[in-house]
Amino acid sequence: MNRKIGTAVGFLLIMVWCLLPVAWIISLSFKSQEAITNGSPGFLPVDGGGAGWQNYIDVWNNEQFRRAILNSIGISLIATVLSVLIATLAAYAIARLEFRGKKFVLTAALAIAMFPVVSLVGPLFDMWRTIGLYDTWPGLIIPYMSFTLPLAIWTLTAFFREIPWELEQAAQVDGATSWQAFRKVIVPLAAPGVFTAAILTFFFAWNDFVFGISLTSTETARPIPAALSFFVGADPFNRPASLLAAGAVIATVPIIVIVLVFQRKIVAGLTSGAVKG
Repeated sequence: MNRKIGTAVGFLLIMVWCLLPVAWIISLSFKSQEAITNGSPGFLPVDGGGAGWQNYIDVWNNEQFRRAILNSIGISLIATVLSVLIATLAAYAIARLEFRGKKFVLTAALAIAMFPVVSLVGPLFDMWRTIGLYDTWPGLIIPYMSFTLPLAIWTLTAFFREIPWELEQAAQVDGATSWQAFRKVIVPLAAPGVFTAAILTFFFAWNDFVFGISLTSTETARPIPAALSFFVGADPFNRPASLLAAGAVIATVPIIVIVLVFQRKIVAGLTSGAVKG
């Protein structure tokens, strides 16, 4: 009994710790800028300090914000599709084929995934301006793929290794080509891993701030996280905290929806290979 009570208390503390920033941002998004400037303690707006849904309407009517949403959706989806396609083929080769340097490829991929992002901003800035990729969608898609491909390859390699080799051989005996066996047998069985790699790739591209703020200069390719940093109020020293909070809530909604819809596949992908038997 005491153990159950302790578990429940610990669970509640963790939930409060994780959800407190979210609740605070939502609270700020419903307060007026005047109330925040004058000081409005607590989660609920004081009398006359509530803005209702006006902050969300003002943010959505901002052309800069709408353009940033379009940029984030397009860049994230393209980076996700390309990363998953390339990672699927590479992971299949690593899991099924024997060739020299296979361990080196996996080690190099892991090292790239752990490389500090900030250390690449300077060289990429100079290189992209030279070859004309600065402030463009490809200028963000390529760095996103560079950091998401290693993780996707590792995730999918674990899935392909768990699939029995006999299934592919049986499909080939029935007359399927190697490509048909891979596309119709192996990939469907590895669907949880494919979903996990796609979702993690999308999360990285959607939430990125460093590349978005460093490799763009206009609204042409600037994503949501970077666009929010350019929101200004009546003067540079008076940032519109309520509008920023409303924009942050809107930018978080797609992530929440994806997690709720695909949570089972995410768990299945992340726990693949954890238990043998």
